[in-house]
Amino acid sequence: MRRFSGRFRSSLIIGLQGIRARKLRTLLSMVSLFLGVSAVVVVQAGASIAEKALLADLQLTDGIDGTRIVDMPPEPKAADIVISTLKGRTDGVATLGVSAIIGEPGVRPVNEGGSPIDEDWGGGMVCYGDGRCEPDTSNGPEGAAIEVRLTALTGDVRMFRPFTQQSGRWLDFSTMPSMAPRLVLNQEAAKGFDRYRVPAEMRVTGASANLTPQLIGVIDDGDQQPRAYVRLDELTNWLSPANLGNGGAEMRVLLAPETPTEQILTTKLRGAGVETYVSTVESRKHRQKELTLMRLIFFSMAGLVLLIGVAGILNVGLATVGERIEEFALRRAVGTPRMLLAGIVLAETLLTGLLTAAAAIGVCVAGLKAVSMLIGDSEPLLHNVQFPWEAGVAGILAGIVAGILGGFVPALRAAGIPIATVMRA
Repeated sequence: MRRFSGRFRSSLIIGLQGIRARKLRTLLSMVSLFLGVSAVVVVQAGASIAEKALLADLQLTDGIDGTRIVDMPPEPKAADIVISTLKGRTDGVATLGVSAIIGEPGVRPVNEGGSPIDEDWGGGMVCYGDGRCEPDTSNGPEGAAIEVRLTALTGDVRMFRPFTQQSGRWLDFSTMPSMAPRLVLNQEAAKGFDRYRVPAEMRVTGASANLTPQLIGVIDDGDQQPRAYVRLDELTNWLSPANLGNGGAEMRVLLAPETPTEQILTTKLRGAGVETYVSTVESRKHRQKELTLMRLIFFSMAGLVLLIGVAGILNVGLATVGERIEEFALRRAVGTPRMLLAGIVLAETLLTGLLTAAAAIGVCVAGLKAVSMLIGDSEPLLHNVQFPWEAGVAGILAGIVAGILGGFVPALRAAGIPIATVMRA
């Protein structure tokens, strides 16, 4: 073991001396390999950033991986069971959805049916058998009002769906419930309120009176439909849970993995005759094939560029060994083992590969930082983005592999030089 360690140390020392003695050739080798290693680093960094961005978008809409989801029909008895079971719990949050119209009373909203602000889902028209269509005025004329999907929450849902705060603040569940419900809008709903001037009056089906909401913030929830989030205890000041269940088209519970609350809740619901549908969020698993295919395609392209760099190292290495035949023959004549000669050549190419990898990683880190500073404000994906450590590891491995592949044949040639060659010197 000591003998091997000594040979390894000798190979490194002589390899470093060879690099210092042939700076221009080393630089040429690094230039030919730099693009290949940079391609690997860029591909790995891009794939890692894209994967995180994709999973972040899925977390906004579906939830964090491992989250247990309990769906059920929006029935009044289901609403009562859910609210009572989750009261005071921190391992689960219920979301109960109802339609709400904010704006002038007695008018139709500008986005009837809760459609996105710039889309028309076909509401507001009545068509007859003869093909004639007229505006539907049964719900009043169109006026300054916006229809949103109002989602009532029993607790902070961000532990399961990490919304991004765009402005204002999120709902505070630690304070006393307000008689004027506080609303947090998603970006699509905020677009409507930015575009239209509407009175602060909200009507919800089944409510005892029209409400006066407070708009306190805007978040990105990944939803294309106008949506507003409200504390359930603030909404139930005006709307009973029974009416909330009747008016809602969605009722869902998000639970932490392996919590006993799931069994208690589902047992109560089934006992009341409410059918439940339980699932687990597995976004990464469902997208794994797409992510793997994407990585394979880009790594194949980067591998081709890396092979060109390996060919450059190979050519320079063979030319260098050809010039050092007498030196290697003389070393053989004084008792240097063939393995040590091969190790000297391989150490030079490995060190060259590692130096190239370090340079490529440094350039990529600086480039990513510069791009983040220049366009990070306009591109949220690149705002304060950090260089992924996987890309650095991939660059080092690419440098090592390139050094081995580019130095293997020259090392074999150096080890096979006969001692008699020294007689030509």
